Amino acid sequence: MLAIFTQLADWLVYQVAGLSSVSRLGSALHFFVEDVSKIYVLLIIMIYLIALIRASLNVERVRDYLTQRHTFAGLFMGAGFGAITPFCSCSSIPVFLGFTSAGIPVGITMAFLLTSPLINEVAVILLISLLGWQLTLAYIGVGLLVGMAGGFTLHILHAERWLQPFAAKAYAAASARNVPAAAKVQSLSLHDRHQFAKDEVRDIFSRVWLWVIIGVGLGAALHGYVPENWVSDHLADGQWWTVPAAVLAGIPLYSNATGVIPVMESLIIKGLPLGTTLAFCMSTVAASFPEFILLKQVMQLRLLLIIFAMLLVSFTLVGWLINLIAPWL
Repeated sequence: MLAIFTQLADWLVYQVAGLSSVSRLGSALHFFVEDVSKIYVLLIIMIYLIALIRASLNVERVRDYLTQRHTFAGLFMGAGFGAITPFCSCSSIPVFLGFTSAGIPVGITMAFLLTSPLINEVAVILLISLLGWQLTLAYIGVGLLVGMAGGFTLHILHAERWLQPFAAKAYAAASARNVPAAAKVQSLSLHDRHQFAKDEVRDIFSRVWLWVIIGVGLGAALHGYVPENWVSDHLADGQWWTVPAAVLAGIPLYSNATGVIPVMESLIIKGLPLGTTLAFCMSTVAASFPEFILLKQVMQLRLLLIIFAMLLVSFTLVGWLINLIAPWL
């Protein structure tokens, strides 16, 4: 199936546009057309299928179930729920508010918030084709671990005291009630599920389509125009400082896990070590300025800085570790 997108790019770029396959512009545009078309089709298909499964999911019961688990079980479930929901970092924040208002411990909620942008089903599919299943499993494990470790740290710190007043008040009120949500699971017809899935596709796709173009566009520029020697001379030697430098470089940018995969592919092709590449991409996805601007609306500055520092340290450690073990994977 994926060969169809390569053939489409060949036809549009080399035949219709008449560009040479060895030119920088032709190479960049071919990369752009192939990856945008592939990602868009996979996004639509996968979001639709996941939405069909989620159509009858009762959010209140999920929240109640999470609050009744042991701390580590709750953290794992929160991170796991984040991994299977197709949200970028910014679109996860309304869910974060909903969980907080339901009285779910902030640690479990943060495990969801940190994991959701790092892992989604489309990114996993693309990563398997790019890195192979071993490294993809390692990436999924790292994403879950980052979410759980961050959630546990904030649980120990009782981070709910650093929410903005309106969020802290809603959390305290829900926790004090301690009344399970009694709403029934709604039974939906096949038509209703189909309509729900269509609405999900329209809603999510409308939020991420532009970031796919931006991410793929950056990847195409790297692929077509960045000289091979530039990357190898500056970042591909594996010096210890290149990983934290890559993490810091990713902060001003913003993408979702799907849109950043083409950037990852280009950086690896250009010779950047895998761990350094992953550290950069994880920073772009989960520690970007747009996300923290939104989070400032629900968190006090102290909590925001703790999360920011925690993510930067985590991604740096992950980058160093992957660079160390990548030759054996």
